[in-house]
Amino acid sequence: MEEKELEILRHGCSHVLAKAVNKIFADAKNTIGPAIEDGFYYDFDINESITPEHFNKIEKEMKHIIAQNQDFKKIVVSKTEAKKMFKDNVYKQELIDAVPDNEEVSIYYLGDDWYDLCRGPHVSNTKELRNFAFKINRVSGAYWHGDEKNKMLQRVYVYGFENVEALNNHILKIEDALKRDHNKLGRELELFTTVDVIGQGLPILLPKGAKVVQLLQRFVEDEEEKRGWLLTKTPFMAKSDLYKISGHWDHYKDGMFVLGDEAKDKEVFALRPMTCPFQYQAYLNRSRSYKDLPLRYDETSTLFRNESSGEMHGLIRVRQFTISEGHLMCTPEQLENEFKNCLELAIFMLKTLGLYEDSSYRFSQWDPNNKDKYIGTEEQWNEAQDVMKNILDDLNVPYNIGIGEAAFYGPKLDIQIKNVWGKEDTLITIQIDQMLAEKFGMEYTDKDGAKKHPYIIHRTSIGCYERTLAYLIEKYAGAFPLWLAPVQIKILNINDSILDYAISIQEKLKSLGFRVEIDDRNEKIGKKIREAQLQKTPYMLVLGENEKANNCICVRSRSQGDLGSQKLDDFIKEIIEERDSKKIF
Repeated sequence: MEEKELEILRHGCSHVLAKAVNKIFADAKNTIGPAIEDGFYYDFDINESITPEHFNKIEKEMKHIIAQNQDFKKIVVSKTEAKKMFKDNVYKQELIDAVPDNEEVSIYYLGDDWYDLCRGPHVSNTKELRNFAFKINRVSGAYWHGDEKNKMLQRVYVYGFENVEALNNHILKIEDALKRDHNKLGRELELFTTVDVIGQGLPILLPKGAKVVQLLQRFVEDEEEKRGWLLTKTPFMAKSDLYKISGHWDHYKDGMFVLGDEAKDKEVFALRPMTCPFQYQAYLNRSRSYKDLPLRYDETSTLFRNESSGEMHGLIRVRQFTISEGHLMCTPEQLENEFKNCLELAIFMLKTLGLYEDSSYRFSQWDPNNKDKYIGTEEQWNEAQDVMKNILDDLNVPYNIGIGEAAFYGPKLDIQIKNVWGKEDTLITIQIDQMLAEKFGMEYTDKDGAKKHPYIIHRTSIGCYERTLAYLIEKYAGAFPLWLAPVQIKILNINDSILDYAISIQEKLKSLGFRVEIDDRNEKIGKKIREAQLQKTPYMLVLGENEKANNCICVRSRSQGDLGSQKLDDFIKEIIEERDSKKIF
């Protein structure tokens, strides 16, 4: 079915939902009810709370309305007449007030006894909805116009698809998403937690989650060093003077955590939202020649951004995060090759982690109709965007264009990934900047002796570690590849007489760099195996009297089950290869 046709069905069914709710809840005031990606929703102002106990009753009434073959009929009236028709609904009154005075208002009747403010289009009769399959998903709070200063409404979400098969397939997909959702699974596996008294967007990485991030950081820093990047370590905060030079104070202040008050304090500081103005000071530490370029600085940077509370989501959208950030200063002639190298590094990281196939590219550009958001001239922006476009086209990078999504100082390539719910966020960014070098007085002496400003490439190689961890949890449903698993091997002894043998095996595996735990509880072996499996442990070594007597191990794989008896050295040879090759699966 064409998307537009499905959208019309969904929108028509949202009217059916509203009519059904009005029948069941006499005091319900209707607001808006658009079609969305997997169905539709409708916002209501009702004194009584809609709960899951009401879902069956509402769905039954919706089916009753559809079975009556009621017509959708459009009428057009003046604003004055429309306000009379909705005189008891302040929300509809507000929507009507927003219509220009010289325009009429479109209203749709559903049957002869119910109508709603709507532009359409709609199906002509509810009989066209007979094969349409729907199911109420949930009810959540939603502020009118999304403004927390307004009244909280009840938003009823409904799945809606062209037939029962499509609906059931979607529900199965949602059930899988629930199993993979990092916000749920990450807590169950004790990877991270959040605490109200600390605040939203400030997660605590528990030992297992911290271990995964540590492994990622070490891997990234080692790989960057191989590719010529130089590590820096810069402060978490700076005086407002630094951000005024970069332009962050004028263009990004609302997104920063500011310490102090300019009207009262001699010095005002702010926690850093990005590392670039700090690393520029490393460049400015001494004079530079063209022979020093390209100069590549990288840093494992902890950053702070004052995201709104409504934006917070697990590890994906946070207020404090750590990122693999780098800034590269180069000559114009070096720009394309250095950009290519940054992109190759990002792709290498994504492929190693198994996230490459889930990624997409977005060329984020400035909005020439909103120039106040940016620094620099139109000519500089056009030049920077033309340079980036030529590079991306030469590299055959497939991309979508995002107008108005550039940083205030330059265009960027955003590598994006969707979470299990379909929400897309940027994981890795590579950005061309020809503005800030001049602002900071960054120069180099060229071959001809002339002083010039370098081009700057801002880039991340793996992006935000917290967000990366979230995507890895969802990608693998918590069952990380061996090299990333916080606990790689569980040793399960059948009884205490085997404990000395278990400890000797643990010590040998640990000496080879493996993360190994012994489950020596006085529990049945079946329970130990089930719990290790639930904890997503890659390998379990079951040890009994027979294994001790024959100096061997009984191996269980998380994915393959019982692998039988093996010599320890043979097992070690296999898992070293699996770990060191960073095999995905």
